[in-house]
Amino acid sequence: MSAPDLNASVRIDALHADLDRRIAALREDPTPVDRSRARVEDALSDGAAHYGINTGFGALAQERVPEGDLETLQRNLVFSHAVGVGDLVPKALSRLILRLKIHALGLGHSGVSRETFDRLLVFAERDLIPAIPSRGSVGASGDLAPLAHLALPLLGEGRFWTEDGTDVRPAASLLDEHGLEPITLRPKDGLALINGTQQMSGYGAHVLHEAQRLVKIADLLAAMSLEALQGSLQPFDERVHEVRPHPGAQQVAANVRTLLTDSEILASHRNCGKVQDPYSLRCVPQVHGASRDALRHATDVVEREINSVTDNPLVFENGDVISAGNFHGQPLALALDYAGIALAELAGIAERRIYLLLAGHDGLPELLMEDTGLNSGYMMPQYTAAALVSENKSLAHPASVDSIPTSRGQEDHVSMGSVGAVQLLDILENVERVLAIELLTAAQALDYRRPLRPGRGVEQAHETVRETIPHREEDYLLEDDIDESLAFVRDEALLASVAEELEALG
Repeated sequence: MSAPDLNASVRIDALHADLDRRIAALREDPTPVDRSRARVEDALSDGAAHYGINTGFGALAQERVPEGDLETLQRNLVFSHAVGVGDLVPKALSRLILRLKIHALGLGHSGVSRETFDRLLVFAERDLIPAIPSRGSVGASGDLAPLAHLALPLLGEGRFWTEDGTDVRPAASLLDEHGLEPITLRPKDGLALINGTQQMSGYGAHVLHEAQRLVKIADLLAAMSLEALQGSLQPFDERVHEVRPHPGAQQVAANVRTLLTDSEILASHRNCGKVQDPYSLRCVPQVHGASRDALRHATDVVEREINSVTDNPLVFENGDVISAGNFHGQPLALALDYAGIALAELAGIAERRIYLLLAGHDGLPELLMEDTGLNSGYMMPQYTAAALVSENKSLAHPASVDSIPTSRGQEDHVSMGSVGAVQLLDILENVERVLAIELLTAAQALDYRRPLRPGRGVEQAHETVRETIPHREEDYLLEDDIDESLAFVRDEALLASVAEELEALG
């Protein structure tokens, strides 16, 4: 058997597979964990004060703790910091946070004990996922409160998610069912567990992983709306984007050109005399492209973060134990705020396209039904889209511009990155729903262009939607179709159908 790759990094595009591989490698060869632990043991015997190992925490860093109380110190640390509140982090995200914590500890600069590390591996292996309140971190000394809740089940306290992720149970009862006793935290264990940016980076990694699909969906929907509204392909000309070569804009324009291959609709109005389309059609490459570039930057930051050691103090090969600030969330805070703005803009321009689809332009019936008055048609989904876009304007306000000192001024500048992370997930979900409404309305509008066919990519996507969601000419319970449309936005089916017909979108 080949040696496990303990130096391999985790990438956003293969997030879960990379973590599977990384954790399997650490299970087979935990050498980095053992080496860093040996250095902590050496530090304990040198008689010096080492922050968090034999001292108090935060404002109590100058308080030396007797050797006989060091295990109690670590237990007290977890108990005292488990003060999170609010809605629970979704189970899937809590699972990701747990796995990112294992990955970070396995990098070998945290000094965690093997017993504690092995128990975390057992939790991951048996899908014992701690329940974590989403609020309570200021994103500075790591995500202290959320990660303390992550650590509580090691001590037989706190709660685990149920298998189906719909409820929680006391950790003690689930540990008993699995034949597991609570463990005793060794010196440095508690601090290694709760110091770190795994909540912030977990949210960021999840959202940016989803965003890699979402930006392609946004391009596809823009192409569908462009065809339905008989828009021009000229703004997507490759030469336009060579003279302003932003990578995101170039990729978006290329995607739309691909999707409109062999379009009969495009050919039918090529000489119609229309000079320019509204910005929500004409400037799709510039707007979608800017969001792509911003999300690429945020992805680079989060990838560096999830492959970094964000503990404190850090343990190095020569035995040095250095207290520093790698737990501070500022790099993430700025990037997550930027990502939130970028995602919100995708919904903002999509809502404007929805509005155009309903306006009765270019031969489309108003509100996308023939007999309106008796029927309201697709009037109200645009209201929903407008409400979600407006909410995103508040959610996209940068959390990182705020700082409230904590720990009696010892922690006098904090990032609020965890606040931005929670906001980012809400923004993502709002954007998905707005795009679902554009998909629903664009598909309805394209029906009225028959017998002319749109570009092959758009046609393939339209046919895929129509296999599940029918054309409508009377009012009905729209929420069911919105839910079906949302499933397409959250799935690979539409993009896969295009890739089968033409090529995969970039």
